[in-house]
Amino acid sequence: MTATMRALVKDRPARGISMLEVQVPEPANNEVLIKVEKTAICGTDLHIYSWDDWSQRTIKPPLVIGHEFVGRICKIGADVKGYELGQRVSAEGHIVCGVCRNCRAGKQHLCPNTVGIGVNRNGAFAEYVAVPATNLWPIPDAIAPELAAFFDPFGNAAHCALQHDLVGEDVLITGAGPIGIIAAGICRHVGARHVVISDINDYRLQLARDMGASHTINVQHESIAGAVKALKIDGFDIGLEMSGNPKAFNDMLKAMFHGGRVAMLGILPNGSGIDWDQVIFKGLELHGIYGRRMYETWYKMTQMVLTGFPLHKAMTHHIPIGDYEQGFELMAAGACGKVVCDWTGAV
Repeated sequence: MTATMRALVKDRPARGISMLEVQVPEPANNEVLIKVEKTAICGTDLHIYSWDDWSQRTIKPPLVIGHEFVGRICKIGADVKGYELGQRVSAEGHIVCGVCRNCRAGKQHLCPNTVGIGVNRNGAFAEYVAVPATNLWPIPDAIAPELAAFFDPFGNAAHCALQHDLVGEDVLITGAGPIGIIAAGICRHVGARHVVISDINDYRLQLARDMGASHTINVQHESIAGAVKALKIDGFDIGLEMSGNPKAFNDMLKAMFHGGRVAMLGILPNGSGIDWDQVIFKGLELHGIYGRRMYETWYKMTQMVLTGFPLHKAMTHHIPIGDYEQGFELMAAGACGKVVCDWTGAV
């Protein structure tokens, strides 16, 4: 008899998601099967739930969603070395080809043939998930599982924030989603001087302050230009664009100091305009950010947590998997930081 498990499945081309009984995956060569303990809700999962334009172009139902997780290895496929049963792991959500120019050069995060767990293949919002052994990241016992569950977006924040030297610098972050909030904490942790973050959500701006932001801006009644004046600086040295909002991005460019460096993680709408005068005449550097550096970013974020980084402040809800609808509603309303779902009580 084929073993089955519970999983959150995008089972139809419409808004919503369903908890279904599906077949437990069998690990292929060089893969392991992981019994999932915790899964976190990502913005990508919310896009899939909402069935927006991106999802309609990208997702092919039926699909088990989810790529932020932690669990323990329960079955090891052929040819896997270096791992053992019962070992606690998370995993890099991007599976790369290993043979393209970038992969061979050690720049796997730039692989043009990337396959996303929970996007292009079945993911981790399930009792079990099969993952290539090359994507695994061992989680030290000192790190709580509910925090390890969202190392993937923590890695997005770390990759973006650590793209440039932050020590003593003035940093502007546009967008106080969970990744922006974590990035504010990273900037403070590694020694930035002023860490300023903008958004329209006061709840999330408060989370950013708790994480270490020195100044927050609700752009509905404050301005980035006003913050520059209040801080008595000539402009920001480092910009982290995480909003995906064209106006926020252009406001950032106007607030950058000459020679400033901007790392862009937010996805701007197609056709978004940009004030190129700000870029050219200020000599700004723009750098696109995607995913995490494999696996240097994972190393750095592990060490940050082990040396006191307050990642727990970014998590606001830890709920049973049966309450997943509540989690998605919180995400849609922006009334949360990271939401982690617990599978250990799943029947």
